[in-house]
Amino acid sequence: MDDQSRLEVEAAAFRSLVAHLQDRTDVQNIDMMNLTGFCRNCLSRWYMEAANERGIEMTKDAAREHVHGMPYDEWKAINQIEADDEKQAAFKVAFARTHGYAPK
Repeated sequence: MDDQSRLEVEAAAFRSLVAHLQDRTDVQNIDMMNLTGFCRNCLSRWYMEAANERGIEMTKDAAREHVHGMPYDEWKAINQIEADDEKQAAFKVAFARTHGYAPK
């Protein structure tokens, strides 16, 4: 596969992932983080970092809106449910393993 084709395939796969996550609002970010070590917010951060590394100014809010399909606060109000103590404890472990420090 040549470089341009690889780039196009990777971009298409990213768009499919974002669309899938926008459709699966039943899947909570904390569950994703606990199972996979990343969530929609991580994906948003990677998207923002990639843009910024290429000289494209992007805020965290703009990146989250792109990945969530709406402003993050709106997404949270509509889709996010309160995590129980067990999920929150697992999240702290998963977050520390992924990020190298405990969440705030």
